[in-house]
Amino acid sequence: MSDISQQLREQILQARAGATKLDIRGGASKRFMGREPQGEALEVGRHRGIVSYEPVELVLTARAGTPLEEIVAALDEQGQMLSFEPPCFGGNATLGGTLACNQSGPGRPWGGSVRDQVLGIRLINGLGEELRFGGQVMKNVAGYDVSRLQAGAMGTLGLITEVSLKVLPKPGETLTLVTETSMAEAVRLMNERAGQPKPLSAACWHDGRLYLRLSGARSAVDATVRQWGGELLENDVAFWRELRDQRLGFFDGDAPLWRFSLRSSAEPLPLEGDWLIDWGGAQRWYRGDADRARLDALAAEAGGQVSLFRGGDRSGEVMPAQAPALRLIQQRLKRAFDPDGLFNPGRLYSWM
Repeated sequence: MSDISQQLREQILQARAGATKLDIRGGASKRFMGREPQGEALEVGRHRGIVSYEPVELVLTARAGTPLEEIVAALDEQGQMLSFEPPCFGGNATLGGTLACNQSGPGRPWGGSVRDQVLGIRLINGLGEELRFGGQVMKNVAGYDVSRLQAGAMGTLGLITEVSLKVLPKPGETLTLVTETSMAEAVRLMNERAGQPKPLSAACWHDGRLYLRLSGARSAVDATVRQWGGELLENDVAFWRELRDQRLGFFDGDAPLWRFSLRSSAEPLPLEGDWLIDWGGAQRWYRGDADRARLDALAAEAGGQVSLFRGGDRSGEVMPAQAPALRLIQQRLKRAFDPDGLFNPGRLYSWM
């Protein structure tokens, strides 16, 4: 364990005095996300360690630079888990970076997102002030929930130093059913299955195969297997881990990787190329060269939005466009937390 919060605070104060921009870095596992990083390195990876873990209370608190694999190992000893299944990206992903980039894995529609599980955070703002938001219990709050505002902000609203999370028990049994089917039929089946009172915990389609994961009590899982049918996937834990960490063959390649967030029941989009559908139809990955304006229009028609997740030209905007009102709110939040614009300038949007 290592607490370097004071060193981080001093570097922020020095950067402010010298008008130096700061590039926040944890495990560097998500450097490919967002626009090109700028500024002097603010290394958070050494600020690590589990601060407290109460298995009975289902709450864990850890410093932002703590590797996810360390947290997962501690939870595994107690038969518990992070329900949002965050990608570990080869073991380099950290807790702070996972929250900042709003990363969740295959179980997100059923287990919730990282944003849903955050109870509280500690944060150093652009004035060098150490702040605390939320706590270690679930409760209603009035006004902005600053802890959850950090999800997807990519470090632009301050330096996260500590995160408290809700954790959950592992299910009693997990099995995966595989069926050969078309993309359109897979989307229909995903939505049909998701609407049934069954222990569905993940649903993915790629390369002509639909994968449905069942997790829960043994009796419920076994009954659903008999009712739904399909081939049982051997070593399914490895498959979902590879999908979670984006290490399936689909994620290799030089062509740009686009992430669509759509209405789960939307028809397949008319784009030639390789597709992978996750989150029961709500998250769709597309690999190929395409005109951004056309992709935006197709996403809007399907009730969602699209971002350039990896590769391609990252000098322009890569995140979904924001409505003027939302853009104004984000800019005001940025000025409130980081008045001098020190943290990750332009990483999320050029205007932040």
